[in-house]
Amino acid sequence: MMTLPFFICAGALYSAWRGQRSVAVLLTVIAVLVLFVLFRLHATDVLDIDL
Repeated sequence: MMTLPFFICAGALYSAWRGQRSVAVLLTVIAVLVLFVLFRLHATDVLDIDL
């Protein structure tokens, strides 16, 4: 799950290399949104620590 943004960014880099600028920008925006969602899920997760 955490590798998803990296694969999306790799697709964006490949699209930019191929000259498809609009696809590269779209994939970059999607990667940033996925990062925000994953951070939100991770940062608000409850830690079950028994002391």
